[in-house]
Amino acid sequence: MNLLDAHLVPAVDGVAYGLLLFVVAAGLSLAFGTAGVLNLSHGTLYAIGAYTGAELSDGTWGGLAVGLAAGTAAAAAAGAGLSAATIPLARRGHLAQALLTFGLALIGGNLLIEFFGADELPVRVPEVLDSSVTLLGHRYPAYRLCFILMAVLLAAFGTWVLTRTRVGAAVRASADDPQMLATTGHSPRAVHTGVLAAAGALAGAAGVLGAPIIGPGAGTADTVLMLSLVVVVLGGLRSLWTTLFAAIAVGEVQTLGVSLAPDLAPYLLFAAMAAVLILRSQFTEPATAGHGGGGGGSDPVEWLRRRLSASFKGRSFTGRGAGKVPGGPAAAGREGPVRARSGGPLSRLLRGGPDDSSLASRGRRAAPLLVLLVVLIALPTLLDAYSISLAGSALALGLLAVSVTILTGYAGLPTLGQTAPFAVGAYATANLADAGWTVGPVQIVVAAIAAALFSVVTGPAVIRARGTTVLMITLAIGELASAAINQLKSVTGGADGLVGFPPTQALWGGEGMIDESEVYNYALAVGVVAVVITLIVLRSPAGKLLTGSRNAEARMRASGHPVGRYLFVAHIGAGALAGVGGSLMVTVQQYLSPADVGFEIAAFALLAAVIGGSTSVIGALLGAGLIVFTRDWVASSWPGHGPLLLGALFVAAVYLLPRGLAGLRLGLGSGGSGSGGRGADRADGPPPPDHDSVPAGKVTP
Repeated sequence: MNLLDAHLVPAVDGVAYGLLLFVVAAGLSLAFGTAGVLNLSHGTLYAIGAYTGAELSDGTWGGLAVGLAAGTAAAAAAGAGLSAATIPLARRGHLAQALLTFGLALIGGNLLIEFFGADELPVRVPEVLDSSVTLLGHRYPAYRLCFILMAVLLAAFGTWVLTRTRVGAAVRASADDPQMLATTGHSPRAVHTGVLAAAGALAGAAGVLGAPIIGPGAGTADTVLMLSLVVVVLGGLRSLWTTLFAAIAVGEVQTLGVSLAPDLAPYLLFAAMAAVLILRSQFTEPATAGHGGGGGGSDPVEWLRRRLSASFKGRSFTGRGAGKVPGGPAAAGREGPVRARSGGPLSRLLRGGPDDSSLASRGRRAAPLLVLLVVLIALPTLLDAYSISLAGSALALGLLAVSVTILTGYAGLPTLGQTAPFAVGAYATANLADAGWTVGPVQIVVAAIAAALFSVVTGPAVIRARGTTVLMITLAIGELASAAINQLKSVTGGADGLVGFPPTQALWGGEGMIDESEVYNYALAVGVVAVVITLIVLRSPAGKLLTGSRNAEARMRASGHPVGRYLFVAHIGAGALAGVGGSLMVTVQQYLSPADVGFEIAAFALLAAVIGGSTSVIGALLGAGLIVFTRDWVASSWPGHGPLLLGALFVAAVYLLPRGLAGLRLGLGSGGSGSGGRGADRADGPPPPDHDSVPAGKVTP
């Protein structure tokens, strides 16, 4: 009884918190499950309602009603606008949608702070609700009990609308068969707009009613988004009631779990999210659910049937040339071996190729790389100390972006979790320096090994999933790493980070590098070595096997290739490269904080890969430079608007560079055909990451 008394209030708080998350997650589930939009700006829709409701609240019922109406309408209008923004991306998959909506979230969050201020707004509720009642001998806020009742009624009403009304039937039909819906006289586009407007209305209403629970503030949108994603993943997209139960479970972890097991609670949510996604992916055949096809099912019998079917089909052509890799860079319907000796200009320059007619032609293909290298070498003589430091930071972020390119563009595993091995390398370097190991090559090697070992542990959870599922798994891994960083204060310094460790020595016996030019030249040397090794590997037969694994996974598996092993090795290599980038970041900055390895950095790295092009290593470096230039240099001339500028960069990249800088150069150089316009470091390989082979439609994460 004493235990019940001690934890009764947190338990009821968990129910209220969970029901608030349910209302938000119901909108997110509706947008993703029926409209096919992976909306990373959903937390911003909640913030719109919360800020509006708080601003209009005056402690009266009229103020609450006006705030509820205005906040719901504003968020619904934003949802309708989101529909117009995402419709052009319907055929480009969920990765483009994720980047676009994340950019819109940055823009919206900055505008909200500009309009309402950065401080958390007070919320005034009607006097009768601004009191407490007796609950089993304990005093409890009346408003939260009222909110619990309203959320339960909303769940019942939403289920009734979706299952018992014509509107619900049209919504379900738009998800299952839009063409059939069109034959009945309904416009799929109008239904799509209505669904996203309804999702926005739910988020806005939750923001108004939930402002006394999760108040409007600078970090509100991110918190609500992450928790809502966990709820949607745990509850699935099949039923609002399963979403409701998942939301209550998350709410209990956030309140009761913190009071019972404060050390474990930060890990429980994202660990559960990752576990559910991994278990679901085990019943999905990667060869059919992933790189080249649509979403797979979760029926074990169907999974076994596909495995047997693929096995028997493989016998028809594995008798000849089983070691050849079918598919290659061609479209999925074409068969043929991947050419082990074809590649980008750097690989031809290093070892020649069948289409190299002269040394001059090889030089012309390598010219962009050489020009870029010359510019990078000359930067210390052209820039001031601060700008040189930014260039070093861009090199560190660039290596992280290259690791994302390897996984997203070559292996077909879109990732939001590469900041985890990046953080491992960064903290390994900082702790080595603090212990007196300041020699640069030692730090680089140790960081790469530590990050590679981390990738060995996480790789099996990642490589079996495909499309949106792998995006969510890697997101969970990144969030688990962030939770560990905040908890392991003896190693990471917690929220305060690490600072004050000795500077790095370029070589044994040298002095610590303090001058920005010295640090930059060291970072450039390490970056050049890392990029050259990466390009050589990607242009080798091993790289061609990885390309084939994305483009023709089913045929590769049928011909006996261990695709899982290829992806696992690629995941480890990309992790080691990210670790090197983390080590460089510590060397350049001379401090390390959780914000340097958080979700925002993961999104920046993915954007850099998209800006560069799916398989353009040099393009990823240029994309990272553009992001750092926008975030730290341009934004310095417009203080307080860095997120707005970065959000605009996200939106512009998604719309204007669907194939990245490499695709832009391809079109300019060859008129859209042929090999002569190939990017300077681009492989004959997969399509850009926007085309993530996952159709925009109903997808269960």
